[in-house]
Formats: sequence, structure tokens, C-alpha cells
Amino acid sequence: MQKFSGLELLRRALGGHKSWQPQWRNPDPKPEYDAVIIGAGGHGLAAAYYLAKEHGITRVAVLERGWLGGGNTGRNTTIVRSNYLFDESAALYEHSVKLWEGLSQDINYNVMYSARGVLMLAHNIHDVQSFKRHVHANRLNGVDNEWLTAEQCKEFCPPLNISSMRYPILGGALQRRGGTARHDAVAWGFARAADARGVDIIQNCEVTGIRRGADGAVEGVETSRGFIRTKKIGVSAAGHTSVVMAMAGVRMPLESYPLQALVSEPVKPAFPTVVMSNTIHAYISQSDKGEMVIGAGTDAYTSYSQRGALHITTHTLDAICELVPQFRRLRMLRNWGGIVDVTPDRSPIIAKTPVPGLYVNCGWGTGGFKATPGSGNVFAHTIAKDAPHPINAPFTLERFRDGFLIDEAAAAAVAH
Repeated sequence: MQKFSGLELLRRALGGHKSWQPQWRNPDPKPEYDAVIIGAGGHGLAAAYYLAKEHGITRVAVLERGWLGGGNTGRNTTIVRSNYLFDESAALYEHSVKLWEGLSQDINYNVMYSARGVLMLAHNIHDVQSFKRHVHANRLNGVDNEWLTAEQCKEFCPPLNISSMRYPILGGALQRRGGTARHDAVAWGFARAADARGVDIIQNCEVTGIRRGADGAVEGVETSRGFIRTKKIGVSAAGHTSVVMAMAGVRMPLESYPLQALVSEPVKPAFPTVVMSNTIHAYISQSDKGEMVIGAGTDAYTSYSQRGALHITTHTLDAICELVPQFRRLRMLRNWGGIVDVTPDRSPIIAKTPVPGLYVNCGWGTGGFKATPGSGNVFAHTIAKDAPHPINAPFTLERFRDGFLIDEAAAAAVAH
């Protein structure tokens, strides 16, 4: 990777965009690749990077129908945590958090990972019992999590209103290693790092079909830019996974919902952590730019719309105003929606499929961003070895047939 002296860096910084180099190439698709990833979001780009870095598979194409990072990667609230209940989930998300902690150094790109803590609030006896169960289960799995009283929650996050609200705060579960990262930087960093290892990232290239041979195995993908031959296809298309998989004749146990978020006008640093509330379906943190980043629960209907219903955001803002009364006068700057794919047990699918050479990474619901490096890492292993990594072995497609569910509805927070 090209390096510059301090003087050259200063010249480039003050010289506008005239001498800036593209961070990744914009190649035309080749006729054939060893592997094709469908979807240039964080998970797809991470999988391509780890295929090249850890498995030596560099003849890889990442196909994106729009622009890089233009889906859920650029439309989320950037929360990172691993405080999930079951052993299988704890292993997967903790693997990801450990990669987050060294990711900027690994890909030589500042992803702005900020371990400011994630505080999950309890508002009733059920919440208290559920979160304490999570705390104990996490500790058994070597995942940091601790129980705080309402007063300790207030001490850790002074703006919180712990008493005079419809659902008083009874306590909270705090994962101090949780936090946030910069979503765009994650996409750009993985893209640049993958490109530097020879991966072709092909934007504005819509997949229109998946071709299978007489033996049923994949032969390649039909795209808006022509046919691309390959023996390995990894689908990482988030809310549109069902549509893509149907091209290969595979029916997925997924429902796609709009998920909304919004940000306020920027203000001085006023909120030191990430606060989540399952009961009132709202969560909040403050970005590096000073905006209050506010997330809602999924809309109540399935849709491929990225707009969502207005009453969801108004109810969420009502809840935020109760949680943090001092923010009541903040003006909202913008809002947006993404499309999340949700499984029956609120856990992802990272697996081989019944079609030889076809692999899928999907079903992350509202929590896909936090798993980006870990998901890409184990998905790359699955594609390269044609067998799951031990960490993602439980997250099969067949578990819905066989009854081995991993029910993370409580830990998934707003995805239920």
C-alpha cells in the first residue's frame, strides 16, 4: 500500500481532491472467478477480504446492483456488542467483537471503533430477570456483562431519567466493551483492503439469475453486465436474500421488514454511551459529529420499502423524550429506513445450502452491523472449505427443519 511523507500528506490534505487516488479499482467483470459474492455491504466485503487474506482465494468478484455500502451498511445505527444469551450466539458475536478491537490495524483503515459501552435498560420484573440471566450466561462464556442498579445506570449515563417516566428504570445490563463504529468507514476499509489483495468489486451490476448445471451445482450468475462463470457463490444480500436465493430454487425462512432510524441536529458531547430499551423499543447514542442517533423497532408489516411508517418514529421519539428529557427540544435532522431480513428464531443463517456451491449469509435482523467482521470471517471459511467454521456450524438452514433453534428474540432487542 502506498505511503507518503508528512509533507506530502499535508500537500494532499490542503490541495482539494486533485491528487487523491481512488481507494479501490472500478473493474469490468471477468468471464470467470473462483468465487462470487453477491452484495457489497459490510458482510460481503468482509467475506471477500478474508477469502483473500486467510484462504489465498483472490480471484473473487463482489457484485453490487447499486453502489458499495448503499444498503443496510450505510443505513444502520452502528452498534457493536456481544451480550447474547445462548452459547452459539455468544461465540459468534464475541468472535466479531475481538476482530473489531483490532480491525483498524488489520485493514489499515480507521473504522472509528469506540468501546463506549452498551447499556440495556430494564423497566419491569421480566426485564430484570431476563437481563440478569444474560449477565450470568455471558460470564460463563467469557463475555463481559454486568448488572447495574438504577442509580448506577444514572451514574454511568447522567442524562438518563430513572424515575419520573411511564416505565421507570429498574436497572440495566452493561457491556463495557460494546460501543459503536463508523459504518461507512467499515465498508470503505474492507473494500480497499480486499481490492489491494486482488478482489474485483463491481458496482452497478445486478444479479438477474443463478445458473445451475445438470448435476444441480452452480455454474455462474447472470447479471446486467453479462454472464459470470463460477463454482462458488456466496449470497450476502440482507433484506433481498429471499429474492436472490429464489433464483436458485431455494426457499428461505425469512421475512423482510423496514427498520427506521433518525438523527438529531449536532450538539456538543452530551451522551457518553449507547442506551437500549427493549420494552419501549428505542435506543440512542451520540455520533462523532454530535448527532443523536436514534433507532426504532421494526415496522409491523413485511415490506421492501425503505421508507417505513411515520407512527413508528413518533412513538420512538416519545420514548426517547421520557428517557432523556433534556433532549426534548432537539430538532430532528433526517430519518431513513433499511430492509432487514428476520428469521423465526431471530438468529442468522451462515451456511451451505442444498445447492452445491451455493452459500448464504443472512437473517441478521436488526443486528447485522455488529457482526460484520466475524460474520465475514466465518462465511469466508465456509465458502473456501465447503464446510462451516466451528463458530457458525450451528447456524444452519436445516435447523428450522430439525428444530435446533437458537431463540435470541430477547437479546436481539428491537428485532421482535
